[in-house]
Amino acid sequence: MLSRVRVWLNRTYAENVFFMDQLRRNPSDRAVEIHATHGDPDSPVLAAADTADLEPEGLSPAAYVEYALDQCVRRGIDVFVPRLHQSAIVAHRSEFAAAGTALLAPTPEAVAVFEDKATAYEAVRSVGVPVPPWWRVRTADELVAAVDELEASGHRACFKPAAGAGGVGFRMITRSPFSLSHLNGFPGPYVQLDLVVEALRRAGEPVDWLVMPRLEQPEVSVDCLTGPDNRVRLAVGRTKNGRRRGFTLDERWLAPARLIAEGFGLHHLSNIQFRMLGDRPVLLDVNTRPAGGLHQLSLCGVNAPWAAVRLALGEDPGVIEPPFLGQDYTVVSGPRPLAPAALPRQRVDSADVLLPAVPAPAQAAQVLPL
Repeated sequence: MLSRVRVWLNRTYAENVFFMDQLRRNPSDRAVEIHATHGDPDSPVLAAADTADLEPEGLSPAAYVEYALDQCVRRGIDVFVPRLHQSAIVAHRSEFAAAGTALLAPTPEAVAVFEDKATAYEAVRSVGVPVPPWWRVRTADELVAAVDELEASGHRACFKPAAGAGGVGFRMITRSPFSLSHLNGFPGPYVQLDLVVEALRRAGEPVDWLVMPRLEQPEVSVDCLTGPDNRVRLAVGRTKNGRRRGFTLDERWLAPARLIAEGFGLHHLSNIQFRMLGDRPVLLDVNTRPAGGLHQLSLCGVNAPWAAVRLALGEDPGVIEPPFLGQDYTVVSGPRPLAPAALPRQRVDSADVLLPAVPAPAQAAQVLPL
């Protein structure tokens, strides 16, 4: 009888409760025990896990690696899916392997390339993948020069941090003066150029932004599963056009995604995003981690989280072709239970539970963000 697999997700996104659900409902019918850690006691992933801990705050990357190694040893972790401090963790892959833990994460070289968006654009352009025009800016004058050049070419300018994830810090530039019209309805992503320039000059310190044209929909996120031999086992595109979502196997999107995943050592799960510049797809971003929406591939009959865990364990799932492409869909929020307010609970559904159980009071619900 196969032993149960212990998987740890650290400080991950709320949507990964669905990643955890898919691991438990794996087609191999193998027992999976999930450990989760987070800095927020109200993260739904803590309640969804079999065992859970609050993470210590303020650890340096090196200290976090020590904390992570200790967790893996104490918890008997077979597969670790790191998000927080991913670059520091993958640099110590051999130490985790010596502790009996496989990292479900890319090579250190791949993480280093894609941590910085400017470095990433330079790298993928060198292998023939189209990228949008972009300017790296650090001062108000550089920002204005980049915006002027983009607008002279007929583009609408936007900017985002050179390092970051999840659309944090993304803004679109407008020259319309601030007025009451900007206070109607919900807040939007537009910011006035004069206000940004004023804020930069008042700050007196440089920023690190990429300025580029606003790219058009559809946005296509290609979820890839790549082996340590640099061969892609799975590549499926998830399309987004307004509220409407869907799936694609169009090689316009999949071919450049495979080239990036295989060429840069994006082992295990990655997410490679494209948008349109005029009539051609260009790279938007590369995530060296499982996408929050990865579970949506279940609508195509694919359990990508379990295939990735098998690959991390050395059990090659082979090339995975979706048996069908699911119909178009949209994403809505829904409630998930939370752990008790005091400490994350420990589920007691096995004889080898690692911490004593705490009686759980009635649970509240949290609505996951879109």
